[in-house]
Amino acid sequence: MPEEKQKRGLLDNFKEIMYGMAAHDMSRAALRTRASMEHLFILITMGDLIGVPILPPYYSLRILPYVVPNIATWKRRMLREKDISDAMF
Repeated sequence: MPEEKQKRGLLDNFKEIMYGMAAHDMSRAALRTRASMEHLFILITMGDLIGVPILPPYYSLRILPYVVPNIATWKRRMLREKDISDAMF
């Protein structure tokens, strides 16, 4: 019995490792895509905070309560200097 449990445990560990190796890259890509979409949405709605007037302020004010927690990090990301390594990673 203990040998059977040990074999089953090794097989389960192997399955988990293979699943992690296969799904990790996809989950990272999905998170990067989501972050990019969120930053683009904030740029479109709150662009006037950094001098990009895209939408009338009325719509920006309607969405403002939902965006307030993300504004500080968004401004930092939009206003920082970018180089070639940002595009690679």
